[in-house]
Amino acid sequence: MKPNFLFIQTDQMTAFALNQYGNPVVQSPNIDKLASRGVVFQNAYCNNPICASSRFSMMSGQLSSRVGAYDNAAEFPAQVPTFAHYLVDLGYHTCLSGKMHFVGPDQLHGFQERVTTDIYPSDFGWTPDWLAEGHQLPPSGMSMRSVVEAGISERSLQIDYDEEACHQAEVKLWDYARNHSGEPFFLAVSFTHPHNPFTTQSKYWNLYNHSEINMPEVTGKPVEERDPWSQRYYYLIRNDEHKVTSEDILNARHAYYGMVSYMDHMVGRLQRVLEESGLDENTVVIFTADHGEMLGERGMWYKFNPFEWSVRVPMIIAAPGGLKGVREKRLVSLVDLLPTFIDFASPTDKVKPVDLIDGKSIKPLLYGEQDNQSDEVMIEFTAEGTYAPALILRKGDWKYIYCETDPGMMFNLRTDPNETQNLCENPEFKGRAEEMVTDILSRWNPQEMKKDIIASQQRRHFVQRVLMKGTSRPWDFQPHFNASNQYLRTGNSPTAVKGRARFPLVPEKEKDYPRN
Repeated sequence: MKPNFLFIQTDQMTAFALNQYGNPVVQSPNIDKLASRGVVFQNAYCNNPICASSRFSMMSGQLSSRVGAYDNAAEFPAQVPTFAHYLVDLGYHTCLSGKMHFVGPDQLHGFQERVTTDIYPSDFGWTPDWLAEGHQLPPSGMSMRSVVEAGISERSLQIDYDEEACHQAEVKLWDYARNHSGEPFFLAVSFTHPHNPFTTQSKYWNLYNHSEINMPEVTGKPVEERDPWSQRYYYLIRNDEHKVTSEDILNARHAYYGMVSYMDHMVGRLQRVLEESGLDENTVVIFTADHGEMLGERGMWYKFNPFEWSVRVPMIIAAPGGLKGVREKRLVSLVDLLPTFIDFASPTDKVKPVDLIDGKSIKPLLYGEQDNQSDEVMIEFTAEGTYAPALILRKGDWKYIYCETDPGMMFNLRTDPNETQNLCENPEFKGRAEEMVTDILSRWNPQEMKKDIIASQQRRHFVQRVLMKGTSRPWDFQPHFNASNQYLRTGNSPTAVKGRARFPLVPEKEKDYPRN
């Protein structure tokens, strides 16, 4: 029997903010419970540390540059097959509750049902401009206000959105439990927490003593002493406009930890429905994030950069009959999910994707089997904060950050997990650095990428400018519900309708109106 999938994705959650990845402060009992039932991938990465690009890459199983997903306003082409398309073809019902940041007229991309709208724009308004002069600023208007204004908020736009996403997902899970067709399902539940602004409800703030909140392990250098990337980033997020105090940092981290605990609560709600409905016996549960969050490390915040707190994500997978309580050290990334889902959904007659896929199935790692997983990860960054593609390659312990406008950066993450020693500056490692650059340039063509990116940016700026002059922009998604069929509005027998909605189903004692 094919398994169901419950895919839970958070937004901007660094792996380092979880107990399972060594954080000594954060409380996440439900995520810990999920980890005890499955495999924790200790070295999981996003393939682009920005929301839309990461999600499009993940859904297509391809690096974002292959599908033109350069930034948060890049259109996700409808012709690109996603894991949702493949799963529908394999007999699954696919549903999305929550955020996926689709840009363009296709707001489904293989999902047969979408029960909420998105939280972010679907047009080209957030397109960066590599031809602009002066310091870049994020098109979204992001700044350091999220840090200096961090604290308690009993209600917020983020809470409104995630409460709806979780509620609709719970309803959908019960609908699946009451569906006796035998059709397997893939339900994606995608939250906007713990994305900034850093605010959380008092009940989650109060889980932590303020004195217990840990400061960043790597403090920020004066801006003039930082590497070129970090200098640009300082001005990108308008750090120069605010004096960030130690108390600001503690408040932001305190609120972020509360937001993580709020997400843990949501995971618990969804797991509870699985258990109460019996769906847990045949459902693969995946917990991950689209990218990380710097959280003050190196004096940096948010994402948009190649450092570990920005690109490392949690990935915990619990599969029926799979390993339990295991920690897997091999390198994996979000592009591995598409082939993994296909592997589960077509256990005998393997489906071959129609596109070149950059990921590999990690299903064997969930069952302790041999696999062909290479110990490497490829990451790109092609949005605001740089003027040329940033190409990141991790092979084993080694990580190289290549950008043609900047000096190279290379780190040994086994001996220097905080990336404080740039080995490109050490003559002893010249040979290793040259090998990594040669490898990177054999995989990417940064000059051609840059031309394509700038051309894409200029096209989108023009189209967006025209659209803002009054042309209709029909790309927003409106979820559709048929209220006539939702409860008893059609006038059918109340007893029969209520009987069909009961779980567990009770056989009819006498013939009334047929339930089917």
